Amino acid sequence: MTTDSISETMPTAARPQVSLWTIWLAYLQVGLTAFGFAILQKLKKLVLTNHWLTDEEMNEGLAMVQLYPGPIMINFTAYAGYKVRGVWGAVVATMGFILPTLILMLVLSAAYFAAGSLPWVQPLFLGLEALVVGVLINVVLEFGQRAIKGRLEAAIMLAAFAALVFKANAVLIVLTALAAGAVFIRPQNAGKAAVQPRPWHDEPVSIRRWAGIALALVVVIAGVGLAWSLNSEVGRLGLSLFKIGAIAFGNGMTILPLIQADAVDAHHWLTINQFVDGIALSQITPGPFLIISAFIGYKLGGVWGGVLATFAMFAPSFVMTLIFTEVFSRVRNLAMVKGALAGVLAAFVGLLAVVLIRLGGIGINGPASMVMAAGAFVAIRYFKWDLLWVFAGGLAVWSSLVMLGVV
Repeated sequence: MTTDSISETMPTAARPQVSLWTIWLAYLQVGLTAFGFAILQKLKKLVLTNHWLTDEEMNEGLAMVQLYPGPIMINFTAYAGYKVRGVWGAVVATMGFILPTLILMLVLSAAYFAAGSLPWVQPLFLGLEALVVGVLINVVLEFGQRAIKGRLEAAIMLAAFAALVFKANAVLIVLTALAAGAVFIRPQNAGKAAVQPRPWHDEPVSIRRWAGIALALVVVIAGVGLAWSLNSEVGRLGLSLFKIGAIAFGNGMTILPLIQADAVDAHHWLTINQFVDGIALSQITPGPFLIISAFIGYKLGGVWGGVLATFAMFAPSFVMTLIFTEVFSRVRNLAMVKGALAGVLAAFVGLLAVVLIRLGGIGINGPASMVMAAGAFVAIRYFKWDLLWVFAGGLAVWSSLVMLGVV
């Protein structure tokens, strides 16, 4: 019998009790070794091969984490940990997944801001910036193919694009798209009867679990209070990321426009070049892409600034995951919910296109960088190369061109 068939037929009662230490080590390994597009596949394989979730639970979780804000991979990690060992399982899984890339990003940030003025460093980052542009082109195309399914979605995308070009508030754009989708969009499968859930969905939720969820919410509120009380640029960054983490849907790339709107355009915490470099460093580190929050936090407040920024980025949707895991069966087939999601994802295509245009103006500054961007795009889209190899190979080629004096 295959692993998949075992996981499909395994009843909840037969699921073994998993120690928190086991969960920690498993997600720590993923956080250390998973890059780019392969991360979600590793997360799915982890819960199935260890028999922590059935196929149905896994697929239900993947559907659920797209219905509320936050990065999908972090939300799915919290969901799996919560299903296996409750609130503490979610905490341990999420921390294990994030910690390796947080530490690595803090180290890279320290090196970047210490050595950024050295004459040999900047040419290397020009190559990385060109590679980022190539990657983003592919992201916009792929995300657009999935999110733009009709005229209404296309209209929302174009409206969001135009609004951001004319400097409209990015948060207001997202909320407007959310409302427009809820009112006007009705996905084809909305309202259809879902597959009957297995008995474990009907089990009563324990008071203990709801108490744990309440405690997690209190911790997040305390984090917001701490950021507010600092009355500093680090505190304002924390409040900004709490806000973004609470309203931004999709994967890390789709959340980029909101981060750029605050970090670069509104508050000038980063220059546009530093922002592109932060994206590049986030791509070459394992684990979740939105670790760029630690990069920004480190610039403003060192290690503790990076830690606060990372917590602010991921904490809001972590709590939402715990709540949605308990109420998902009641909202998953509501047409309004699916329409709102379709609307906001269509808007993110337009917002991300604006980011691509702005970053393209920075990363493409000559024929060599144009070739590098095109090469990254082709390698990812048509040859399906892993992001790590795209950046490693591209940087090696660019370094050779720098030494030869071509760029």
